[in-house]
Amino acid sequence: MRGTSAMERIKRCLQKKPSKNDLDDGLETETEYIERWTSIRIIYYTMFLMSLGFSIILTGVWPYLDKLDPHAGKEFLGWIVGANPVGQMIFSPLVGWWGNRLGSIRLPLLCSLALFSIASGIYACLELFPTHPKYWMLYSRFLIGISSSSVAVCRSYLSAATKVRERTGAVSMVSLAQTLGFIVGPVLQGAVTMFGEDGFPLIGNRLHLNMYTATGWINVFMGILNFCLFLPFVFKEKRIAAREAMMQQGLQSEKETWKSMKPDYLSAWTLICAFFILVFNFVFLETLATPLTMDMFAWTKGEALYYMAWIMAVGAILASAMFLMIDPLCKRIPEQQVLIWGGFFLMVLGRAIYIPMSDTPPKMALAENETLSAMQIEGMSAYVYGSNFSDVRSNLTRVDFNYNGPVTTPDPTAIDDTTRDLLGCPPAQEWCKTTRGMTITQFLIGYAFTAIGYPIGVTLITTIFSKVLGPRPQGTWMGVMTGSGCMSRALGPVFLSTIYTKYGLYWTFGSTAVMMAVTMFWLWQMRERLIPIPYDFSCKGEELVAVIAKQEQKKTLDEAGQALSGNPKAADS
Repeated sequence: MRGTSAMERIKRCLQKKPSKNDLDDGLETETEYIERWTSIRIIYYTMFLMSLGFSIILTGVWPYLDKLDPHAGKEFLGWIVGANPVGQMIFSPLVGWWGNRLGSIRLPLLCSLALFSIASGIYACLELFPTHPKYWMLYSRFLIGISSSSVAVCRSYLSAATKVRERTGAVSMVSLAQTLGFIVGPVLQGAVTMFGEDGFPLIGNRLHLNMYTATGWINVFMGILNFCLFLPFVFKEKRIAAREAMMQQGLQSEKETWKSMKPDYLSAWTLICAFFILVFNFVFLETLATPLTMDMFAWTKGEALYYMAWIMAVGAILASAMFLMIDPLCKRIPEQQVLIWGGFFLMVLGRAIYIPMSDTPPKMALAENETLSAMQIEGMSAYVYGSNFSDVRSNLTRVDFNYNGPVTTPDPTAIDDTTRDLLGCPPAQEWCKTTRGMTITQFLIGYAFTAIGYPIGVTLITTIFSKVLGPRPQGTWMGVMTGSGCMSRALGPVFLSTIYTKYGLYWTFGSTAVMMAVTMFWLWQMRERLIPIPYDFSCKGEELVAVIAKQEQKKTLDEAGQALSGNPKAADS
């Protein structure tokens, strides 16, 4: 009874009652409207969870991997983070085909969510695998990626379950849900740092609830909740788009409706590529944030997780504020302009600001640094810095008043590195010795630009994309866009393991800044075509340029006719 009442309360929270205008078209009853919007809001939560399942481990996966297998290295980190989007990219078309074959999304989503919970449980229980834990981590992340392939099915259902006037808002809310999932995930990781690295034992000394495994258990709990929301007494599939289109256009079949308008394919592919670049840069920064701050600011693992949690929490507030401002902003300024200058331009600035500007090189993670810091020798530099001019080593002696012989600094090779984490930029990254460091101010400003620019960009790309496609079922196209996002999420971590670790900050942020700038320039060139095609039966099958030209020609002829007939208003215009 308690479980049933809890589900009823959740169901009431998901309900949306119609206004008077919502039922004027006669397409549905009030009950059907409520059930349809309940299903749409469940889709919002599902999209949020799929993003959360990916991002919640981004800031903690490196220290977790390093704890389980200190020899894994950052190169393997890239493969672990990339396993999720690779699995999603491979299986999204298959799950989409399965949903189309069944004519329902319920069974594919129930199976996906069950797999999501199981895979998250594996991630939380990696301590139980004494051999090859890094491969078990890779396997669990790949399974979570497979479960996330349900995103394409969700987008397909959303396009079928919304009316034309509702679709922009619904697609925007999906983007908001996904963006919040990306942002809230690292915040939750930071919130569970209170458990510490050791945590609390769950099964003897073999399994612990700590700041790494807690994220897996959060995913398990939220996955089970989402599974329950798709049970028949809560989620009822309601498709309305095809019915609305056929009624408005007076056509006899859904296929005729699809053929009544041909989208501008160049604009569509431009937006897909822009979506790829935008998500690539955002995920890359989230993946890089923890190792970057540990390298540049010599933070410990716990400090990096804690501080990044607060930074990302502020970023989440900024992003939420921007989502609220997008709609009123686009009523004053064209959507294309807001996308270009509010989204991509700020992202370009965010990447460019990360190019090192500090006067000093980053602190090197050398044994001498830990030795000198511990000894606190007066007048001696607390840290050893590497540079392209010198590689300083200290072999000084000190004599006390209570002289008992010379006191020399201990031999660095005698220090047990396994008992102490060396803080700073590791010497294995050769660029640490030849580049300047990054300041904390740089990092915060760049992250602020990203937190503002990314939600604007991802929301308006998806919104404009939906309008460019016109009033048609958009499952296939949304699947393509989802695939581009998956590919960017897969390549971002690999980019980290190759460009960042081997070539450093200049190449990393210089290349991403150029990437964003080129995309911004192309969007500027395409701005006149990033508009919805007005429906006109006389323009069937024509490209956007031809449609616009025909409309302008018709408008000119009408004005000329009015002027010849002596219409004063036409003459004045």
